[in-house]
Amino acid sequence: QVQLMESGGGLVQPGGSLRLSCAASESIFGLYQMGWYRQVSGKQREMVALIDSYGDTNYADSVKGRFTISRDSTKNTVFLQMNSLKPEDTGMYYCYMWRPRYGAAWGQGTQVTVSS
Repeated sequence: QVQLMESGGGLVQPGGSLRLSCAASESIFGLYQMGWYRQVSGKQREMVALIDSYGDTNYADSVKGRFTISRDSTKNTVFLQMNSLKPEDTGMYYCYMWRPRYGAAWGQGTQVTVSS
């Protein structure tokens, strides 16, 4: 099973920026989808941003225009640049990968807290 290693979370003031990284433990080939979900205590995990093997992206309405997902295929890494952060962006951010042969895989999560 692939391991997904997240980094980049932390505490930031409203209006600030953070960049999350997710590195896969193995080279990724063929059809796949990678990205980020977030979860707040007591609520369902929700999709934040996804990118697929074609480079197509999908964003939650709440983050459009503020967050950007990108990838470095040579390093099997996906990034989430988060700008103009709001307190409601606070949550545990989980890296996600899906491949048709292996199904879904999740990282351990990295905490993002937006507070003054």
